[in-house]
Amino acid sequence: MSTPGSEPTVTRADADGVATLTLQRPALSHRLRTELLAHVRDVAADESVRAVLLTGSGRAFCVGQDLAEHVEELRSERPDAGPSLSVVEAEYNPLMLALAALRVPLVVGVNGACAGAGLGIALAGDLRVAAAGAKFTTAFTGIGLSSDSALASRLVHCVGGSRATELLLLPEPFLAETAAEWGLVHRVVPAADVLAEATALATRLAAGPTRAYRAVKTVLATAATDSLEDTLALEASLQTDLGATADHREAVEAFLGKRPAVFTGR
Repeated sequence: MSTPGSEPTVTRADADGVATLTLQRPALSHRLRTELLAHVRDVAADESVRAVLLTGSGRAFCVGQDLAEHVEELRSERPDAGPSLSVVEAEYNPLMLALAALRVPLVVGVNGACAGAGLGIALAGDLRVAAAGAKFTTAFTGIGLSSDSALASRLVHCVGGSRATELLLLPEPFLAETAAEWGLVHRVVPAADVLAEATALATRLAAGPTRAYRAVKTVLATAATDSLEDTLALEASLQTDLGATADHREAVEAFLGKRPAVFTGR
């Protein structure tokens, strides 16, 4: 994943069906974006992975675009040239689509500062654990840009159109505790406990009914826009498929036998 002779910007560790991806740098450089996308695609194709945990290292989760790298790109452009969309189209969009397409639950451990595209990446998770006191901001209009990384749509989904508008037009920082009140994160824990809490959550999901989780993600992806008839039809189709799975049969037998179910993801 990394250039020979250099330290990776994203690392992967696997245990108990969980693939843990750790951002080793706080800013989204070209290299980090490339390595993260490659890792996400790899775990998506790995049938042994039943949950994914994405987190950062150090005091920040992800502060968005690497502005030092970006300013060099701007300086190399013609003075009359506007910002190029090629990076968004070629790197950010494929990354967000890959995260959205994961067939297994994605837990995000927000260990520190989370800004701009980093917030978009965090909101791509199914469940988010954040460090107490961690600062969040949309950031984009502060540097004269609109949002990318599906941030606008995910904010509208999480907090509604009115608050999403305020957060994007007035990118004031807010803390993890406020993010939890708004529904942007699900659990807030001391910074030292983020990795352990997020790992425990991902491990719990990895031991659960993987295909049922995938079905839940499928329904949720369109629940806000589908008609009632379409939602009912999709639920019926998914339930029919799930009713024939080994995990469903095991869960019913375990319930009747008054014992914990042992799910295999099949």
